[in-house]
This record gives sequence, C-alpha cells and structure tokens, in this order.
Amino acid sequence: MTEVAFMGLGAMGSRMAMNLHRAGFALRAWNRDPAKARPLADAGARLAASAAEAATGAAFVVSIVADDLATRDVMLGARGVLANAAPGTIVIDASTNTPGTAREIAAAAAARGVHYLDAPVLGSLPQADAGELVFLVGGDRAAFDRSKPVLAAMSRDSHYLGDSGAGATVKLINNMISGSLLAVLAEAAQVAEAARIDPAAAVAALSDGAASCRILRSKLPSMFQREFTPPQFQLELMEKDVRYFLQLASELDRPAPLASLVRSQYQAARRAALGKLDSSAIFLEISGEAAAPSGHAKR
Repeated sequence: MTEVAFMGLGAMGSRMAMNLHRAGFALRAWNRDPAKARPLADAGARLAASAAEAATGAAFVVSIVADDLATRDVMLGARGVLANAAPGTIVIDASTNTPGTAREIAAAAAARGVHYLDAPVLGSLPQADAGELVFLVGGDRAAFDRSKPVLAAMSRDSHYLGDSGAGATVKLINNMISGSLLAVLAEAAQVAEAARIDPAAAVAALSDGAASCRILRSKLPSMFQREFTPPQFQLELMEKDVRYFLQLASELDRPAPLASLVRSQYQAARRAALGKLDSSAIFLEISGEAAAPSGHAKR
C-alpha cells in the first residue's frame, strides 16, 4: 500500500485527504491544529504529531497551506518535509505560492534527492468534496507521471505545464482572471439593482449570453442575495493571489493595470474586515454596503 503524507487539513485539504484515504492509500496526516484532523482519524487515517513524522518514510507528500510563508515553514524547516523525506520521495504541493518560491523549494528538494512538484488546484469546496479538482503541475515530468494515481484520487484531470514554477504561474493567472470577473460582476449587480431589474431574471438572461460562465452562474446570485458564508474561497486568499500575480508581472516586466485596480479593491475589502467572507463579498466593498457579522449585508 502506497504511503502518502498529507500536510494542511483546512477546508480544501481535509476534503482532499479524505479522498486519498477512501482511495486506499495509507495516509498519515498532519495539521497545526490537531482538532481539524479528527474527522480523518475517525475514518481510520493515521495522524502524525509533526510534519517530520508524517514525511518520514512516505512515498508521496501532499501539502496545501495558505501562502509562501507557510509553505517555507512546512517544507524547509528543521522539522519540515525536506529534512525528513527520503531520497526519491515526491512532494506534491497544492498550495497557491509564487513561482519564485516553487523554484526555491524545488532546488532545495533536488539537493536532497527529493522531487518537488508545484501543483496548485482549480476548483473549490464542491470539487474538492467530489474529487473533481484540476491540478496545474510544474516540475519534473517523470515525477509527474509517477504521481498520476495520487493526483487521480483527488481530481478529474491534471495538466503538466512545464518546469518548476509553471503550475504556480498558471494558477496565479487563473485567480487573477477569476478575481477580476468577480469585481466586474459586483459592478454589474449593483447597476442591475439600481435599475430595479429582477435579480433572478437578470441571472437567467446573462447566463444565456456571451458573458455566461461558471462564476457568473454561481456568484451573481450570491451577490444579489448577500450570501457570503460559508466561504468557498475566502476573500483574503483572493487578495493574496492577485497580489502574487502582480509580483510575478513585475518580475517579468509586464504591465498589469487592471489587475492592480482589482487588487486595490480586494485590499480595501480585506481591510474593511471582509476577508473571512467568500471572495464574492467584493460586492460589499464596491457597492459601499457594510457586512453584518453573519456574512449577510445590511441593506
């Protein structure tokens, strides 16, 4: 039975780890907050006391944590993954990090004979639950090929995009586009309301035209209804990802004026204490409404 270590049991990670467990992998899970690991333990998975304990002897390590800082801590610390993984171990990092961090960790892993894949995912909680995520993978092609059974237990597809950092790059592009679309939808929603257009009729009509997309169909109703909890993807994480995209664009000497404007809107929303709500709560910042503690807006 293939030994898989899993790091990070948040909203996404807990669902991904459960799918690995159900697929028959010998799972060893670790999370900073042990309480979040309890459902896995109840299902029969083994819990580790540290990242080092989880990684020791594992054929694969899967990690999904918040950002560059958390990834460096889990991967590069003395009690982290790379210091304790055996040569030949394949690390699948599903976190959304900067490409620079992905390349830094890949180089540190290679020095220890470990393969590091930057493999962030497309999809949110429903896709994580159903094992229908999509992985965007950068790194060694042979390591990617060997990882396909592990990836398949959590996803409907995996795209190999090139050398280390390629997966992280495409994920940041995806989230910049997604975040920008949400901001556009928020502007559209407030105009539709001001014009006294029936919300359900507006969603139905727009879903039948050229502007139709999954984000419109799922998030525009949430904006009209002021339903921003529970979050499928927190606003503060979207703000972080657009910020990372701008950092990448700057490193590549490419202009990104629209992304800069969108990031400023998410930054203002985060500073207005909307960060823990769903990213569609950018509507509250753009419309000027205040969020109630429940995640429903005062109108």
